[in-house]
Amino acid sequence: MAQENSQDYYVYVGTYTHGDSEGIYVYRLDGETGALEYSSKITGVENPSFLDIHPSGRYLFAVNEIGEFEGKASGAVTAFYIHGSTGELSFLNQQATGGGAPCHVSIDATGKYLLVANYGGGSVAAFPIGKDGRLGEASDFVQHQGSSVNPGRQSEPHAHAIMIDGSNRFAFAPDLGLDKILIYQLDLENGKLVPNTQPWARVHPGAGPRHLDFHSNGKYAYVINELDSTFTAFRYDENAGSLTEIQSISTLPDDFDGTSHCADVHVHPSGKFLYGSNRGHDSIVICAIDEETGMLTYIDCESTQGQTPRNFGLNPAGTFLLAANQQTSNIVTFAVDAETGELTETGKVAEVPNPVCLKMLACSYS
Repeated sequence: MAQENSQDYYVYVGTYTHGDSEGIYVYRLDGETGALEYSSKITGVENPSFLDIHPSGRYLFAVNEIGEFEGKASGAVTAFYIHGSTGELSFLNQQATGGGAPCHVSIDATGKYLLVANYGGGSVAAFPIGKDGRLGEASDFVQHQGSSVNPGRQSEPHAHAIMIDGSNRFAFAPDLGLDKILIYQLDLENGKLVPNTQPWARVHPGAGPRHLDFHSNGKYAYVINELDSTFTAFRYDENAGSLTEIQSISTLPDDFDGTSHCADVHVHPSGKFLYGSNRGHDSIVICAIDEETGMLTYIDCESTQGQTPRNFGLNPAGTFLLAANQQTSNIVTFAVDAETGELTETGKVAEVPNPVCLKMLACSYS
C-alpha cells in the first residue's frame, strides 16, 4: 500500500443532471501529482448532488435534489454499492426524504443510520442502513419552524446540512432560513434525532448558515454563512454537544464589492487551516486556526480558476485541494503548502459537467 501522502483515491462527483451531466462520475486521484483520471459513471439518477460514503467503504449514498418523488412532494436518497476493485457504482435502492430539495447527507460512524437535510422542506430525517447497504424507510423526521430577517431567503426554514460530531453522539443542522444551527442527540438504538439540552446555536441575523466542520481536536466548530459571506467560529463542548460563539470573520478580501455567496467549509487535516468557498468572488478563502483559542486569521483568497465553486475537497493527507466549479464544469487541483496553508495551481484540471460535491475513498479500500 502506498504511503498516505501519495495514496491514490477514487473521487466521487455528485452533479446536477440538467445540461450535460448524466449522474455520478468516478475519477481516480493521483496522490503524487493531483491529476484526476476519469474512471466510470452511473446514470439514471436525477440530481445526485450531495454524497457520502459508508464507513465500511462498500456503499455510497446520494441525495436526489428534486421536489417530487413517486408522485409526492418529496426528494429522495439513493443507495449504491461500491465495487472495491474498480470503484464503480451499482444501484441498490431509493427512499423518499419527506421534504423537498434534499441537499446534504451524512452517515454515523457505526454505519447504522443515514441523515438527510431537506432544504426546500426545512426538515431533517434519519434512515436505517441495512447490512446489504439498502436504505429502510425513515425512522425519524423533524420539521424545523420559524424564519429570520431576509424576506427573500429566510421567510421559512431551509435546512442546508446535517453533520455529526467526532464523538458520534450529536448531529448539527445549519438552517439557512432560521440563522440557527439545530442540535440533536443521536439515538442510535431507535434511529431518532432528539433535541439537545442546548437545542440550537444562533449566528448573527441574515448570515444564512450553510455548512459546518469540526476541528480534529474536538474543541471547535466552524460554520460558513452563505448570505453574508462569513465564518462563525464556535467553542465546542463534546460532553454537552453545545456551541458557544467566539468569532465572526469575513470570507472575502476587504477590497471586494461585488455579489458573492459562500458554499462549503473544511478544516485542513493538520488542524492548522480553515478553507471555504466563495461563489461570485469564485475563490477559496484560507484562514489560519489558533489551536489554543480556535480563533481565525484571514490569510488569502485563491481563485478557483472557474465559476461557482459550490464544493471542494481535501485529500486525507492534506496535500491537495480539489475545487469543483459548477458553472464552468471543471475540477481544479491545487497543491497545499503544509506550512502556510496557501494554495498553488498544479495545472491539473478535469472537465466534469455541473460538479457539486466531491467525496474520496482510498483505492486500496476493501
